[in-house]
Amino acid sequence: QVHLVESGGGLVQAGGSLRLSCAASGRAFSDYACGWFRQAPGKEREWVAGISWSGGMTYYADSVKGRFTISRDNTKDTVYLQMNSLRPEDTAVYYCNAYPDRSGSYSIAPDDSFGSWGQGTQVTVSS
Repeated sequence: QVHLVESGGGLVQAGGSLRLSCAASGRAFSDYACGWFRQAPGKEREWVAGISWSGGMTYYADSVKGRFTISRDNTKDTVYLQMNSLRPEDTAVYYCNAYPDRSGSYSIAPDDSFGSWGQGTQVTVSS
């Protein structure tokens, strides 16, 4: 399993931007597909974006498409989530997920037992 640590969360006004980072250690990061999820208070965890091991394929939830960009730098063992045009409804704890996959595609983690998870980073968007 790979160990994941998220960072970059914080408080931002609506319309602002943040960039989240997820640093990996413990395994060959380039063997892993990655995704970002979020969980708002009182709500279930929802998938936000995913990226293949090479970065060649990216996927987005409709709610963030056109505003968020997922990317990765395998030389730094890090995956990023650039969040622009933030809205109050984007407020949540954001989690990084990674699982072994060299197929070139991405699968949304069906539950908490799928792959590795970070501890989360809080994003708060004020109106």
